[in-house]
Amino acid sequence: MAANYDESHDDDFGDLPDFTATRVFEKVFADGMALVEETASYLDGPGRDMAQKLPREAGLTYAAWSMELTSKLMQAASWLVMQRAVRDGDMSREDALAKKYRIYRDGPPLDASKQRGRGLPDHFLDLVESAEYLFSRICRLDAAIYVDGHSGDESPVKRQIEELRAAAEDGAFDPLHIWGRAR
Repeated sequence: MAANYDESHDDDFGDLPDFTATRVFEKVFADGMALVEETASYLDGPGRDMAQKLPREAGLTYAAWSMELTSKLMQAASWLVMQRAVRDGDMSREDALAKKYRIYRDGPPLDASKQRGRGLPDHFLDLVESAEYLFSRICRLDAAIYVDGHSGDESPVKRQIEELRAAAEDGAFDPLHIWGRAR
């Protein structure tokens, strides 16, 4: 069965520069690597056998999606291993900023729900959904950790809260202050 991810901790990144030292990172890492292993076993075993029995259209979709699934999981696994290397001091944070190490979505996600009932194996579609979730999660983590091409000392959320606090101190949320400026 495809790995199920617990979305309840999606935004629990802790202090982003030290995110890789958290239990959340360890869970993402373990779940991600387990999904890579499970997918590889499936595609190389039962999935290969099932693919040969699929109708033409489903077989073509299966082949294309298998390649995309494998590519996304390898990108996710590489990113996770790189983050661990940064944490362990085997790679500098500055090196991790290189564009070649960043991860982002450059096309729409595979939508397994639209393929259900169209001949593709349910287990394969479960793996696709899990991989898309993992890939999206890692893309969000990458964007949060490496703000504007550099490792942020504070999270974007913290920065926005500070900007809101400064605006409040300037009277931006005081209706009387705003009304006075309008007169």
